[in-house]
Amino acid sequence: MGVVIKQSIQNTITTYLGFLLGGINLLFLYTKILEPQYYGLVTFILATGAILMPVMAFGAHNTMVKFYSEQTEERKDSFLTLMLISPLIALIPLVLITFFFQDAIANFIATENKIAGDYVWYIFLVGLAMAYFEVFFAWCKVHLRSAFGNFMKEVFVRLCTTILLVLLYFEFINLEFFLKALVGTYLLRTLIVKLYAFSLRRPYLNFSFSKRFREFLIYSLLMILGGSAALILLEIDKFMINQFVTIENVAYYGVAVYIATVIIVPSRAMHQITYPLTAELFSKNDFEELHSLYKKTSLNLFIAAGLVFLLIILNLNDLYQLLPTEYRNGFYIVFLIGLAKVFDSLLGNVNSILYNSKYYKTILLLGVLLAVTTIILNLWLIPLMGIEGAAAASFSAIFLFNLIKMGFVKQKFGFWPLTNATFKVFLVLLLLGFLFSALNAPFHPILNILLKSLVLTLMYLGIIHRMGVSEDISMLVSKILKQRI
Repeated sequence: MGVVIKQSIQNTITTYLGFLLGGINLLFLYTKILEPQYYGLVTFILATGAILMPVMAFGAHNTMVKFYSEQTEERKDSFLTLMLISPLIALIPLVLITFFFQDAIANFIATENKIAGDYVWYIFLVGLAMAYFEVFFAWCKVHLRSAFGNFMKEVFVRLCTTILLVLLYFEFINLEFFLKALVGTYLLRTLIVKLYAFSLRRPYLNFSFSKRFREFLIYSLLMILGGSAALILLEIDKFMINQFVTIENVAYYGVAVYIATVIIVPSRAMHQITYPLTAELFSKNDFEELHSLYKKTSLNLFIAAGLVFLLIILNLNDLYQLLPTEYRNGFYIVFLIGLAKVFDSLLGNVNSILYNSKYYKTILLLGVLLAVTTIILNLWLIPLMGIEGAAAASFSAIFLFNLIKMGFVKQKFGFWPLTNATFKVFLVLLLLGFLFSALNAPFHPILNILLKSLVLTLMYLGIIHRMGVSEDISMLVSKILKQRI
């Protein structure tokens, strides 16, 4: 088995395991162990740290992946040295700003919730840890050893969080220690990945930088814009909720968003394979096969995401029966964010097409404009509608951005992801959605979820298989049926 395929399989497994642990933590442990205001505080700290991460990393992780393979053996040490120190361009000013203006920053984030103002340095340290983790993870990727880094990214922090929550529940630690240990977990993760990365290639500091130094830094700046825009689309709502309503609403919103985010798990797994395939097809100028891959990934991810969306929406009432009462009012949020994630999946490998093309700068700038639009929508809708307004703002921005990307690829490449099969799948989803929404079993919520999920999945895959809309799905179903016979 080739190293790339082996690493892809390992990454897929750890991604699913990470989502499972995250679901246990967010839906059952945090909601049962922490009071909503402290759960909201944790969500706020981590979301704000994530927003800061692209700036603190200074785009070094993206630049390393793009340009490392182009370096001669003699230039690799100087290139890696530049990637290690370039985040300091952003970090040193941010440290000084945080140190000298800590009170002003605290007052700003504590406008609505005084408790948030006491944790400025926690946010900074989480952002710092996330930033350098991505740099060291990129170091692993360029040496084709991403599986361990992916485990640390997807599983390690969540597993440590599980342990800390259990310790907190049995009162072996107190809340303040828990918060400090959570920040420490992110720092520890970065240290461990650093040691692993350096074991793959020991760093030798070399400050004799390439003549392409300016090109590397410009690309890093562009990646800051792109990374910041992407994370603003994902995380800014949690930050801005804190600015307008009580902090426990951040917890309620975070739970609903996580439920909807499960929809993108198949997409994340498939992208481990489609990203390198897309890059290879671009290098060969094989646009016919690239168009085929675009349509195929769009259809297959829509089939998978559509099924997960139905499973979530149709089982949501039963799932909410397992959560504390105050977390049960997020149907509107799950529905809107879930639809946005389904639309993301419908676009297949569009991101890898755009970022491997010569038009990546245009898309980065469009992303920045849409990030600004997201902020404006949140400023308008959160005071008006509360956390439902944040969901509406995120949905509107993501929907608009995806329409622009779809239209851009059509205009520049002549590629279109939708086929007749796409509309057939859409009709099947509508039919099963209406049918199962009227079915409510009288059993325990867990049993209801298992029964409805099993019957729905079998019916859905059976119909898709019989209709023959996707060769890949039909082959998978046939293979499973042969193994069962």
